[in-house]
Amino acid sequence: MPDNAAEVTAAGIARLAGVGRAAVSNWRRRHADFPKPVGGTETSPSFALADVERWLRAQGKLAEVPLRERVWQQVAGHPAGAVTALVHAGCALLLVRDRSSGWLELTAVSDERMTALLPTALEEVLTLRLGVERAVPTPHRADLAPSVPLLRAVTDLAAETGARQAFEFLLGRHLDANPRQYTLTPPGPAALMAELAGPAGTVLDPACGTGALLRAVAGATALYAQETDPDLAALTALRLALHSGAEVSARTGDTLRADAFPRLTADAVLCHPPFNERNWGHDELAYDPRWEYGFPARTESELAWVQHALARLRPGGTAVLLMPPAAASRRSGRRIRADLLRRGALRAVVALPAGAAPPYGIPLHLWVLRKPVAGASVSPELLLVDTAEHTDTGRDKLDWQAVHTAVLDAWAPFDRHGTVAERPGAHRSVPVIALLDDDVDLAPARHLPPPAAAGGAEELAGVHDRLTTVLRRTAELTPPPARTPGEPEPARLPGVTVGELARTGALELRAGGTGAAPTPHRVLTEQDVLAGQAPSGTLPEGTGEEPVLVRAGDVVVPVLGGGSVARVVDEATAGAALGRNLQLLRPDPAALDPWFLAGFLRGTANNRQASSYASTATRLDVRRLQLPRLPLADQQRYGERFRALAEFEGALRLAGRLGERLVQGMYDGLTDGTVEP
Repeated sequence: MPDNAAEVTAAGIARLAGVGRAAVSNWRRRHADFPKPVGGTETSPSFALADVERWLRAQGKLAEVPLRERVWQQVAGHPAGAVTALVHAGCALLLVRDRSSGWLELTAVSDERMTALLPTALEEVLTLRLGVERAVPTPHRADLAPSVPLLRAVTDLAAETGARQAFEFLLGRHLDANPRQYTLTPPGPAALMAELAGPAGTVLDPACGTGALLRAVAGATALYAQETDPDLAALTALRLALHSGAEVSARTGDTLRADAFPRLTADAVLCHPPFNERNWGHDELAYDPRWEYGFPARTESELAWVQHALARLRPGGTAVLLMPPAAASRRSGRRIRADLLRRGALRAVVALPAGAAPPYGIPLHLWVLRKPVAGASVSPELLLVDTAEHTDTGRDKLDWQAVHTAVLDAWAPFDRHGTVAERPGAHRSVPVIALLDDDVDLAPARHLPPPAAAGGAEELAGVHDRLTTVLRRTAELTPPPARTPGEPEPARLPGVTVGELARTGALELRAGGTGAAPTPHRVLTEQDVLAGQAPSGTLPEGTGEEPVLVRAGDVVVPVLGGGSVARVVDEATAGAALGRNLQLLRPDPAALDPWFLAGFLRGTANNRQASSYASTATRLDVRRLQLPRLPLADQQRYGERFRALAEFEGALRLAGRLGERLVQGMYDGLTDGTVEP
C-alpha cells in the first residue's frame, strides 16, 4: 500500500455503508475475504480505504463512495494527522478560490513538480489574505508531499460544492469526531451575540476558538482573532478567510498574558472566554492598565476578559460576552460589577435558557457592554432579560427564533431610549442605584418576578377543559383486548430482515448526520422522535454536506439507547432534515405499508436481538430488525391497528403534559395568591 493511501476505521466503514458499527464487526467475523487491518491498534484497527471500497462494492453494499466521504477519509488518515491535513486543504482551497487559474496550472503537472511549486504559490495567497504575521505558516515542500493526493481531491470537492463549503464540511467532520477536544459556540448564541453588537466594521474575538462568533458577523471590513492553541488558530484563520472578504488577522497566543493587538480600537468585541480559569495571569498582571474597573480576583477570570474587551473597544463600541451565571453574583467580583454599573459600561445582562451553549447544564448569561464616551451622560438603568420561559429538555430543543425575538425586542428600544417598558418575568430596565447594594447581584432571575401563575385562574380553567377533553378521547382510543381468553395463539409468520428488504429494493436506508443546507433548516432530532413532537432542531447554513430530508411515509428509528421506538413521518414533519443517531427507512409503497413496518420494528424482542451492547450504550443495527412476509393487503390490516395504537399513545402524551401543567399551575396559583384555596 502506498505511504499516503487513505485509511478508514470501522466507524468510517459503517458511515460509508450506512450501517451500525455492529454490522461491520459481523462482516469481519463472517467473511474471510474482508480486508485485513493495515494500521491502528488491536482494539481500533484501520483498513485501506481502497480495499474496503472494493469489498463493499463486490458484496453489493456500496454503489459508489461519495466524493466528500472519500476526501474526509483522506483527511482522517493523513500520516501527519487530521489537523495538518485540514490546514493544507484550507490553504489549497484559498488558492483555488482566489487564484483559480494558477491552481489549474499547478494541478496540470506531476505530483513531484506540484509539491515543489506549491510553497511559493501558497506563500503569496496567505500573505495577501492573512498578512505577513499570521497563525498559518506556509507549509514546507517536505510537509506537502503526503498531502498532494488530498489536495487534488479537495479541489474536486470544491468544484462540486464551493471552496468555503468544502472546508466547512471537512472542519465540521473533524470537530464532530473530537467533541471533547473543543469548546464550541453553537450558531444560535453566536448569531444573537453578533446582532446585539450591531453593525461593526472592525470586530475582535480575543478567544476565538473555531471562529464561530466572527463567522456570524455580517458586513465587517476587518476581523481580528487570537487563540492559544496554534492548530485551532490556523484552522480559524483559514475558515474566516474562506468565509468572508474582510481583512483577516489571526494570531496565536495567550490573550491576557500576551495580547497580540495591544493598540487595536475595535468597533465591536465578541467573546466566549474560558470559564473558571484560575491560571489566567493573576500574579504577573497585577499592574496591567486594562484593569480600569478594578483588579480581578484570582477566581474572577471572566471579569478579566470583560475588562480586556472594554480596553480594545473604541469609545462607544460594543462588546458582547458569553458568561457563566456565577459571574453576575459572586461576592469576589462585586466591586468591579459596581464600577461597571456606575460608569455605564455594563448595559445589559441576558439569561439564556439552559442548553444554549457549553456547559449545557446551566443557563449562561450574555453581558452587553459599551465603552464609555468621555463627557457623555451615564445611563441610569441596566437592562435585565430572562429567557427561561423558552427552556426545554435539551440543547436540540431550544426555540432559538423565539429567544432571539425576546432578547432583541427588549434590547432595541432600550439601546435607543435607555429604558424599556417592563414585561413581567421576561425583561425590565432596573435603576442602577437599586443594584448598588452589598451584593451587586445582577442575575436577571433575582430582579424579574414571574408573571401570574400560568396566566391566572382563567388560563388554568382552560387547561382543565382541554385535559378533560383529551382524557375522554384517550378512553375512546383505548385498544380492545388482544384476543378472547382461551383462543389459540396465532401461528408464527415467516420473517425477513430489513437488510434483505433493502437489498431487494423494497425499502431504502439512510442515516442521519450533521450536514447543512443552502439555507438554515429545521431538524428532526432524536429527542423529537422519542417524545413524538414536531422537529425542533436547527441546521447550520451551508457546510457542504447535503442533509437527508424526510418525506411523508418514511419511518424513522433512533439507533442509540436500546428503546423500542419507530415513527412514521406525517405531512407536517415532511421536509425536515434527519438528525444524528437516527436511521431512516423509506419503504416502496407498492411493497411495504409504512405503519406495518413501523409497528413491527417496535417489538421488544425484535429490538433486543438486533442490538449490540457496549459498556455505556446500546446501539441498534436496523438491518437486523425483522418483520413478517405478508401480502400488502394483510400489511395494511396490521398497519391500521398500529396507526390506532400510535394515536392512543399520542393522546396519552398530551394528557400527561396537560396534567403536569395543570398541577404546577395550581401549586403556583395557590402559593402566589392568584388562585383561591
